[in-house]
Amino acid sequence: MYYFIINPNSRSGKGALIWQDLEKVLQERNIEYKTFFTQYKGHAALLSASITEDLPDGDTLKLIAVGGDGTIQEVLSGVRDLSLITFGYIPTGSGNDFCRSMKLPQDPMKALELILSDKRPHPMDVPHISCGSSSSRFAISCGIGFDAAVCHEVGVTPMKKVLNKLGLGKLVYLFVALKQLLFLTPSPMTLIMDGNRKEEFSRVYFTAVMNQKYEGGGFKFCPDASPSDGYLDVIVVDSLSKPKVLCCLPTAFFGKHTHFKGIHIFRCKKIDIHSEARLAVHKDGESAGLLHDFSVCMEDQQINMLS
Repeated sequence: MYYFIINPNSRSGKGALIWQDLEKVLQERNIEYKTFFTQYKGHAALLSASITEDLPDGDTLKLIAVGGDGTIQEVLSGVRDLSLITFGYIPTGSGNDFCRSMKLPQDPMKALELILSDKRPHPMDVPHISCGSSSSRFAISCGIGFDAAVCHEVGVTPMKKVLNKLGLGKLVYLFVALKQLLFLTPSPMTLIMDGNRKEEFSRVYFTAVMNQKYEGGGFKFCPDASPSDGYLDVIVVDSLSKPKVLCCLPTAFFGKHTHFKGIHIFRCKKIDIHSEARLAVHKDGESAGLLHDFSVCMEDQQINMLS
């Protein structure tokens, strides 16, 4: 039995149309499945929790997210027990960083074919972010500062809908990034990794905690990140001039930015981040609010991923 959680509003409303084509395949092949459609932000987490809350001991189910990267984050956050889930993803968003890192098909029909092929799943790490009294999971990355501010604006800008309709949705990240860079004020930050390693920085543009290689529509910020090694990869961009950041950003599409002075890469299993300034925080591109502090660690259990 396949359980599909579908965001019909992904890719500026094209998600519903894409699902209609996918459902025809399921019906033609007499696949047993159930569908659940999200109606508002956060709904996918509630649906996921409801689907997985009463599984008998030893039972597993195939839970498929159909939407953008944010839909993945919500679905994983709602799962009651990661060990009882085989997870799949069909991309209908515009960023698709998860597909890039996991080497999954970006074509929705090909992604469905992969899921139905019933190949042996692979384990994937699932990080957990705590922001004060709230907590959730994510699959790709979370971050504070510049990258989060870009994610926040991309999520609300009308330009995204226009470019999505033209098939140029990825460009919105670049346009917004340039705008945010002009107005950003770097902030002092302190990182404590694995409880005993302390790193302090004076002028941080952003810190991103990565489970995958890519975020932000194709920026390969942590080129050596692996989604199954049990470690978080962390990038800190500190004490660069804005012109140098501007020069550095395009090289990040190819993972060549790590050679710039001021780019710091770390690996850890747990991290606590404190910013002197209250800054935007994101989780898989979705807003986590304006914060001074948050923590990230790996869940004890991995999830089985159809990939």
